[in-house]
Amino acid sequence: MAVLVWLLIPLFAVVGAAIWGSWVQRSKTIGDVAELAGYARFRDAMERAHPAAPDPAPLRPVAEAASAES
Repeated sequence: MAVLVWLLIPLFAVVGAAIWGSWVQRSKTIGDVAELAGYARFRDAMERAHPAAPDPAPLRPVAEAASAES
């Protein structure tokens, strides 16, 4: 029985290698097209003119801080 267990280890290794090999050789053209389309959308978004951010409200001095230092 122990001999059968030792023979199963290489069998599982071969099956795992066959699954991995078929996964590596799969067709990748669909993913590349989607990735390139996403990059084109990103590039277009970066080239668009963005409106300027509104000026922040001017900072007002805090009267409490000035009187605390005196």
